[in-house]
Amino acid sequence: MSLRVIIMGVAGCGKSSVGEGVSAGLGIPYLDGDDLHPATNVEKMRAGTPLTDADRWPWLDLVARALADQAPVLIGCSALKRVYRDRIRAGAGGEVRFVYLDGSRDLIAGRMAQRSGHYMPLSLLDSQFAALEVPGPDEAFAVQIDQPLEAIIAAIAGHLRSAQG
Repeated sequence: MSLRVIIMGVAGCGKSSVGEGVSAGLGIPYLDGDDLHPATNVEKMRAGTPLTDADRWPWLDLVARALADQAPVLIGCSALKRVYRDRIRAGAGGEVRFVYLDGSRDLIAGRMAQRSGHYMPLSLLDSQFAALEVPGPDEAFAVQIDQPLEAIIAAIAGHLRSAQG
């Protein structure tokens, strides 16, 4: 079985940093789901316009296709709603493990305010939290992000190693 993992959560929760760290630790490639967005989605977000479900479907299909074609792979993808996660599962060609990066709005807003060069503006954070359907333990492995990056990476890598056992 090839490992297919989605590192999920709202914008600014650390999907890229965590994904790259877990990738290095496990020797599994990491893809940033932001790079799979169609140009029209990027422009909407850059302009401060939240994406609709209709905007997200083609992107989610590309994420699922990458899981199917490139496993073993880790992909950073917000996957905010259960229906989005179900869409990814349906097209992934095998089991998908979700890792949920859980943090408060204040913590994440502070992090977003510090980053530069990303097209997702802080103004869209509230729409992300409004859309978020927090996955239960039956659906995702949750990690609190109010701890050092190294601890987050170690927890996730340990979980994925034991799950592969």
